[in-house]
Amino acid sequence: MEKLKTLQQAITYFANPDNCLRYMVAVRWPDGKISCPTCGSEKVSYLAKQRRWKCYSKHPRPQFSVKVGTIFEDSSLGLDKWMMAIWQIANCKNGISSCELARNIGVTQKSAWHMLQRIRLAMRVGSFEKLGGQVEVDETFIGGKARNMHRGDRARKIHGTGGSGKVAVMGLLERHGQVRTMVVPNVRRKSLHGEVSKHVEAGSTVYSDAFRSYDRLEDEYIHNVINHAERYVNGHIHTNGIENFWALLKRGLGGTYISVEPFHLFRYLDEQSFRFNNRKLTDSERFSIVAKQIIGRRLTYSELTGKSESFQP
Repeated sequence: MEKLKTLQQAITYFANPDNCLRYMVAVRWPDGKISCPTCGSEKVSYLAKQRRWKCYSKHPRPQFSVKVGTIFEDSSLGLDKWMMAIWQIANCKNGISSCELARNIGVTQKSAWHMLQRIRLAMRVGSFEKLGGQVEVDETFIGGKARNMHRGDRARKIHGTGGSGKVAVMGLLERHGQVRTMVVPNVRRKSLHGEVSKHVEAGSTVYSDAFRSYDRLEDEYIHNVINHAERYVNGHIHTNGIENFWALLKRGLGGTYISVEPFHLFRYLDEQSFRFNNRKLTDSERFSIVAKQIIGRRLTYSELTGKSESFQP
């Protein structure tokens, strides 16, 4: 693929179906050996008119396209629309709404929403490697502001103060490194300590605010605390990095997506974490990373809406 630097260049390049196919073939089979996604056999032939391959092994699905075994599977939309959707969600700093994407690529809002959720799945990165060195930890609540709610909704959803009626989210930021985010059931000590132990190496330096749920982190870590009632920075002791991430996240949720159901919140966290962790890369590089992560992942509409028992958040 030629070096693409701008959205305009990407639109022009992927408008050609042959360019889309060549790009996806290079992503799926970088060694050039095309294999059947069903049985793994390399005894396949290319059907040029259909832009599909035929496997000569005996099984129920001998023909396959480049979409099979990816987040694109069973989608009737062309690869040109998928490529543009990936480019935009990977590179728009505050995200792109399903309504805007639908207008940009010419699909329905429902289709655009399903596309974005599939691409967010490709953005999700799991790692068994723990964060280390200097790590900032913090929690926040995601949800609508009580003053902006209708009186009936406010009475139904808000039954207390602070995070009442909202979803608790925790973030861990390795300074000069990556951020990890997760939805947590509550902000009690057991929940927050469990996530820190899971993601941060013992003996690392951990920075937090004076929230009491972070007490006793010093049993496993070098724990430095900044009291925001007094100041926000004390030398190298602060949580400004993770606070900056929360600002970016909430700007996207409030300004672009307007409303996010708690059921899907973890997907939006994955999206923002991906862009933040790859913020120093070019648009083309971010696009390529997402494109390489579409393989072996699938999200049907029934799974997305919770109608399938196989759904795993």
